[in-house]
Amino acid sequence: MTTITVEDLNRRLADDTDGAFPDLVRLLQDGVYSGALQFTRDPHDAQDVTQETFVRAYRALHRYESDQIRHLELRAWVWTIALNLCRNLARSRSRRPEVTGVDVDRSVANEDPAAIATESADSAMWRRRLLRLKEPQRNAVVLHHVVGLQHHEIAEITGRNENTTRSDLRRGLAALRGIIEEESL
Repeated sequence: MTTITVEDLNRRLADDTDGAFPDLVRLLQDGVYSGALQFTRDPHDAQDVTQETFVRAYRALHRYESDQIRHLELRAWVWTIALNLCRNLARSRSRRPEVTGVDVDRSVANEDPAAIATESADSAMWRRRLLRLKEPQRNAVVLHHVVGLQHHEIAEITGRNENTTRSDLRRGLAALRGIIEEESL
């Protein structure tokens, strides 16, 4: 199996969008889902955001000229779409009351209920911690440490200066350390 590079993918997308698009999805979908899950706090919403991100990316690529596609920063471009969808979802949710329920999808046969409960509790704890951060800090922490994006990509996605993004990341990590220390008292 060959490793797909972003540069090669840009060229292939410019030459044959339909043929290369599945490789774009394979390359980026796990990171988009992981990040979307941190932002939405719901696996179903994260799946919806991930799917809609790639639907919008596909449609946009068909409107772009080949030269424009060759020069796209693919990860940053796809994440700009994903982050906007997460923000739109959060805005629409803030207008409606939240209904909580049981996650019935987790009741898979042969899975250890204790392990599921522990994993779920850990995930919920990290989501609560992240929610305590200011939005720019939370965005920087999730996009860098969960998704694995570089500072310049985060700056492009969020529309903030790269140095500001670095500062957001530093402050977010410091705030998370403070939250963890506060919890351990």
